[in-house]
Amino acid sequence: MNRRKIKLAAACVMALPPVFLQAAEPEVTAPEVVQALEGTFGVHQGQRRNHIKGSCAIGEFVGTAEAAGYSRSLLFTGKVVPVIARFSLAGGNPKVPDAARSARGMALQFKLPQGQLQQMSMLNTPMFGASSPRTFLDLTLAQRPDPATGKPDPETLSAFKASHPDNHAQAQYLASHNPPDSYTHSAFFGIHTFKFINAQDKVTPVRWRFVPQEGEKSLSNEALKTAGADFLEKALIDSTEQKPARWDMLVTIGQPGDPQDDPTQPWPAQRPEFKAGTLTITSASPQKASMCESINFDPMVMADGIAPTNDPVLRFRSQAYAVSFGKRLSGQ
Repeated sequence: MNRRKIKLAAACVMALPPVFLQAAEPEVTAPEVVQALEGTFGVHQGQRRNHIKGSCAIGEFVGTAEAAGYSRSLLFTGKVVPVIARFSLAGGNPKVPDAARSARGMALQFKLPQGQLQQMSMLNTPMFGASSPRTFLDLTLAQRPDPATGKPDPETLSAFKASHPDNHAQAQYLASHNPPDSYTHSAFFGIHTFKFINAQDKVTPVRWRFVPQEGEKSLSNEALKTAGADFLEKALIDSTEQKPARWDMLVTIGQPGDPQDDPTQPWPAQRPEFKAGTLTITSASPQKASMCESINFDPMVMADGIAPTNDPVLRFRSQAYAVSFGKRLSGQ
């Protein structure tokens, strides 16, 4: 009888579709991911565990009437909204060269009326490099330097690539696009799908990106060879001293069937979009002791009228940011 039960149980497991078998993987925790970042990049006390190298900036945002038709957020009243911004490079290495083929970040905190906050944490790639926290954790571990060489082990990286196809799109994008010559010449993407909710409670799935009014400009292949290690901050400060830098916030409207919970999958290009507002950056500074240094740019901080989807990466980012922020506050 016991043998019969064992055989039946084994047959049931074999009959399960792959998605259920994958669900049996241990759940990734935020402390686990933060610890992995520390193991790969080292611990730099009192600083961020990811996107550690960055610069602060301040400015303002003015929303459009068209956006107000889709979202009741106070971000889109047409009035001036103060903004604190942070521009950064991905990873936990504070000395990463500014010409590295890695993602760039733009994080924004909008100070809305009635004490409300809206935050955005964006990248300069149209997609994210992981559809789940597990992939992000495995990538971080695969990037860990070999003590013998000081570089990631090629075989470990190859094994990661072979087993994590959800990382391919962003990796290929970064490999085929040279880094920007300035933060002000880069577009930034919200990566995830969000929900706009208007005054009539109508919900619209959206994705957004910020496009520089001056146009996008990448480093040439020749410039990549001679670019210094720390040119991005100086370029940002110098350019905003001469004139403000501006980005248009463009919002794409999702259609039935568009992926909402997977940030590795871009939406088709043939989607309606509209201009939701203009971001103006008026000045910039090194992050040390500046306004942005102490902010936790949690992308789940949203004001009424904008809501998250069930994207597991979006929701996990909030948890990981909280762990990293707690360590920073305690001087760890």
